[in-house]
Amino acid sequence: MNLQLDGKTALVTGSTAGIGLAIATALAKEGAAVIINGRTQERVDEAVRNSSAAYGIAADLGTEAGAHAVSTRFPSVDILVNNLGIFEPKPFEQISDDDWRRFFEVNVMSGVRLSRHYIGAMKRNNWGRIIFISSESALQIPVEMIHYGMTKTAQLAISRGLAETTAGTAVTVNAVLPGPTESEGVAEFVKSLATQKGVERDEVEKEFFEKARPSSILRRFTTPEEIASVVAFVASPLASAINGAAVRADGGVVRSIA
Repeated sequence: MNLQLDGKTALVTGSTAGIGLAIATALAKEGAAVIINGRTQERVDEAVRNSSAAYGIAADLGTEAGAHAVSTRFPSVDILVNNLGIFEPKPFEQISDDDWRRFFEVNVMSGVRLSRHYIGAMKRNNWGRIIFISSESALQIPVEMIHYGMTKTAQLAISRGLAETTAGTAVTVNAVLPGPTESEGVAEFVKSLATQKGVERDEVEKEFFEKARPSSILRRFTTPEEIASVVAFVASPLASAINGAAVRADGGVVRSIA
């Protein structure tokens, strides 16, 4: 399918690995000029090579300075994918104030700052896409990382509110909600857990879906490429009727049909 992205410029945050890199690669294959972002130049350079992206910029978007650096170098884009995010299983009683602030800055404010910068030009140009990579954890807050779930729910509120401001234009703002996905961090966590338990990786995955996500219909981790395919479509002109939506790519983990 031709997603009609030739000539479009796309910024994908947190895109040196995992879901972000897969999204950047998918958009580049569809003809978009993609901007890769990560915190270190070495990782950015490697990701640019692996994804056929057009540009790369090293900046910590969990900070105001990082957002300013990116928006200064790339003052306008057609597509903004707010993918940057961190997660960390931790008992609620052990989540410090600093942890709460750090998760909010990285997972929420990174997208807020960039969206605030780019959405005005998108409206003036009467075309644009802003996509927040949220999570099924936005709807089913994981007890093992409540602070993470909070940030994913916040992204839904922001994306819906922003979409309301685009009424009557060809700009859309949406959130995509992956289910448990084998990103770089998840893969390392599963491998580490398997080593600790002295079992195979597949056994850890099976146990995870039996105990932690028993509602999953897919019964396996989604691949970053599967999520990227959904994001690429939502970013395309073909998805013009999708606006203000929470698009679920969760493998059926969320049982609600609403």
